[in-house]
Amino acid sequence: MAESQFYARVAARAGVPETTARALTEATLTTLAERISGGEATDLSAHVAHELRPLLVRARAEDAQPFGYDEFLRRIAERAGATPADAERGARAVLQALHRVVGPAEFDRAVAQLPREIGELAQPAPRV
Repeated sequence: MAESQFYARVAARAGVPETTARALTEATLTTLAERISGGEATDLSAHVAHELRPLLVRARAEDAQPFGYDEFLRRIAERAGATPADAERGARAVLQALHRVVGPAEFDRAVAQLPREIGELAQPAPRV
């Protein structure tokens, strides 16, 4: 999926303008790369648009930083200049779009490294 299509999908899912979706995507992918192992982040990067890859690839294959849901969203909000609510909606939209691009097997390996609450962001909302 091209970079512009990814941003458009995030904008539609999060209900934000595309410029906001871009900031939320960059913040979410950067924060995700900090939270999972460097090797897993590199594996994910192989599936995204070329322009998004640097957000997931770290200089060294470092260990994951151990932080939870609240810190995950705090970092995204700070990096994107977003409200906590927009950060949560944006993270959900980015992770769901990433899941679709990467595919279930690879994505599930990455999500297995996350706390349950962060992993749940990638799950579609139940239909009422």
